[in-house]
Amino acid sequence: MRKATFLILLWIFSTLCTMAQNSNTDRIIQIVQEKYAPDRRVVVFDIKSLLENDAIVLEGETSHPDAYNDLLKQVTGNVKNNIRLLPDEVIGEKKWGVIYNSVEKLHASNSYGSETVSEVLLGTPLRLLDKKGGWRRVQAPEGYIGWVSEAIKTMTEAELHAYNQKPKVVVTSLYVLSYEKADAKSQTVSNLVIGDMLVLKGTKGKFYQVTYPDGREAYIQKSDAKELKKWLKDIEFTQGSIVRTGKQFMGVPYVWGGTSSKGLDCSGFTKLVYFLHGVILQRDASQQVLNGKLIDEKGDFSNAQKGDLVFFGTKATPENPKERVVHVGIYIGDMKFIHASDYIRINSFDPADPLYDEYNTNRYLRTKRIIGEVGTKGIERIFENEFYK
Repeated sequence: MRKATFLILLWIFSTLCTMAQNSNTDRIIQIVQEKYAPDRRVVVFDIKSLLENDAIVLEGETSHPDAYNDLLKQVTGNVKNNIRLLPDEVIGEKKWGVIYNSVEKLHASNSYGSETVSEVLLGTPLRLLDKKGGWRRVQAPEGYIGWVSEAIKTMTEAELHAYNQKPKVVVTSLYVLSYEKADAKSQTVSNLVIGDMLVLKGTKGKFYQVTYPDGREAYIQKSDAKELKKWLKDIEFTQGSIVRTGKQFMGVPYVWGGTSSKGLDCSGFTKLVYFLHGVILQRDASQQVLNGKLIDEKGDFSNAQKGDLVFFGTKATPENPKERVVHVGIYIGDMKFIHASDYIRINSFDPADPLYDEYNTNRYLRTKRIIGEVGTKGIERIFENEFYK
């Protein structure tokens, strides 16, 4: 009887110790996540601990090698590691890819019914992280993570490097068609939008002969595109050029997750305008606000310049200590800004202006400058980004 009681007490003690260890493991997981993956939009970190007999089982996945190694180093005892470090053998050797549709939606999960979190343009290189059926989890050049269905030509790192070295053309008109022949009356191959990039194969009269990442060949009119090297050389990155580029999109409808001329959300608009100046910004307003040079936080626009980003949301208060940044636009001078609100439109901070936007003026947070800050955190030239090398 005493032996049985002793064994029961020993079992209870062992169980309590394991439960305590599991609780400690949960705290370690939280600390590691806060250190390496505070923004789940740019890092996969979905890990939990479970009790299995007398062992701690770590399950889930992460795309951050340092987080993976640090977690395994800190969790001690009888541990079973079932964490997937992405990308793994599911992806194989082809860990890169290039989008071959004019615009491809980036989904929150591997389902068409899931939320559209962003879009990627034709010719955009992506890092492949995972695969489920015809869906792939990918990471875009600015770091944003989501799922795409098909629409991607997979490549090894060497193949992507070779692809990136090929001569390209950039679409410079808002909406374009490509054709089977150097004739605008011939069969169309696909639609294209401003910012799409295709491999330049040759020229024929008033047309560029181009190749898609998936191998399709087509012709696009020279008036609708520029050779990449010339495009980069001719970019005028000034206050005025930012405003002119933004105004090209006047009237384009607001589309949640949109980053193309087919439809734009607020941060998709600012991101695209700067992309067309050879600059990669972060995807969301709450990410963009963390970068650039602070110009104003009081609603005094005397130091604001054309091309600055203006941010809106909810200020931190003692009751709600976390600020929420939910909207962004581009300052265009004279107390006016252009932004995606129902459609791309111009509004004003000035109550005397017919374009006065009382709602957004009342939730104004700050102004940040991008011009002059390229090369700082979150503001990167396209071809200095590792994805394009």
